[in-house]
Amino acid sequence: MISAYIDRFEGELAVLLLGDDMKKVNFPKAYLPAEVGEGDYLKLDISYDKEATEQAEQEAQDLLND
Repeated sequence: MISAYIDRFEGELAVLLLGDDMKKVNFPKAYLPAEVGEGDYLKLDISYDKEATEQAEQEAQDLLND
């Protein structure tokens, strides 16, 4: 789980500060919960989707084989 702090909004982007070292990233505001604002904290959970990856690889291979 990654902790993120909403530093500010710049147009359609939110400037998030991630983790203990506060790495700055721009994130689409549209993907954030409507009720959050500047100064709020978020919990981000990023995980690997092995199934989707394997499916995409298979589809690409099928296209190459055709």
